[in-house]
Amino acid sequence: MTARIGVVTFPGSLDDRDTRRAIRVAGAEPVALWHKDKDLKQVDAVVLCGGFSYGDYLRAGAIARFSPVMDTVIEQARAGLPVLGICNGFQILTEAHLLPGAMLGNDHLHFICRDQKLRVENADTAWTADYTAGQEIHIPLKNMDGRYVADRRTLDELEAEGRVAFRYLDVNPNGSLNDIAGITNAAGNVVGLMPHPEHAVEPLIGTGRTDGLPFFTSILKKLVNA
Repeated sequence: MTARIGVVTFPGSLDDRDTRRAIRVAGAEPVALWHKDKDLKQVDAVVLCGGFSYGDYLRAGAIARFSPVMDTVIEQARAGLPVLGICNGFQILTEAHLLPGAMLGNDHLHFICRDQKLRVENADTAWTADYTAGQEIHIPLKNMDGRYVADRRTLDELEAEGRVAFRYLDVNPNGSLNDIAGITNAAGNVVGLMPHPEHAVEPLIGTGRTDGLPFFTSILKKLVNA
């Protein structure tokens, strides 16, 4: 049997179908999960996809964090379930305190959509093992509230513990502190990032490269070899 990876759909999610396709391209079985349903259908991992859950009212991810499905996601993530948060999913993970820090509006106050160069800083997580540390990749980026912030103590801990997973290169597109594009929790099972790897799994779409595919092959290999 192949690994089953759930993708949560919230009101306002945009990239749930793209994420399910990326999972299928990687060779795993995508499982649709609904925000009102606490049952994760015995999936082996969960992706919180991009979009504008609940219209980004209050703050991006602030309402989605209280959806019934998140009770189970939080509980199981703390028990070791692999969870990936992409863009809005990253925002939800910070609101749920599964990852530290917060996401604020871009420093230039505009929505941004571009191909973004990144450097892989941590290739030891459940979602990044098919990369190598220091590898430079190109992943599509699209957000309005993508500026990662945290207090100095948290930033120092992330840096010292190697928990910055990805860093922006060439240009910081949103004012994120320390050029942070993505981070991981201490256990390495929860990863969040603003760029969209699901849009870079086939040469025909996105950047024209497949730099995002290793997110999904990494977790597939971990689950199959577990």
